[in-house]
Amino acid sequence: MTDQVMLQAVLEKLAECEKHENRMLTAAERLSHRFPLTVESFGSLDEVDSSFVDQMVYRFSKLQDTLGEKVFPGILKLGREEVKGRTFLDVLHRMEELQIVDSDTWLSLRELRNEIAHEYSNEVDKTVLALNIVFGKLSLLADIRRRAAAFVAERF
Repeated sequence: MTDQVMLQAVLEKLAECEKHENRMLTAAERLSHRFPLTVESFGSLDEVDSSFVDQMVYRFSKLQDTLGEKVFPGILKLGREEVKGRTFLDVLHRMEELQIVDSDTWLSLRELRNEIAHEYSNEVDKTVLALNIVFGKLSLLADIRRRAAAFVAERF
């Protein structure tokens, strides 16, 4: 794969990430009057607000997935670094060295994403807690996307 083709692939994934970010933040903005949620307020969400909650959670997950699975390895490939055979933690630590993301921050966001995916429909009190935490971390994830995009723009 040529450098130009690799760059184009990473730029396309970054554009996809920006779309996820914009939709995630738009949903959050529409829900801002509802947060922080309580068990009672969560139970009384109408269909429209419930849809925005779903959109926010979905886009949070998709943004994180695309960054971790496509953008981070793509950045390493652009820098002519070997990705094959590296664990995700190896890639993540390299992203930290490049000052794109703090490993512990990313892992805590990943844990939160997994939590919300498993608890979203099971235990309401845990779901509400996780949603409130997600809501508070949206800008953090958006900042990671912006740092990755800035890194690519500056270096490649």
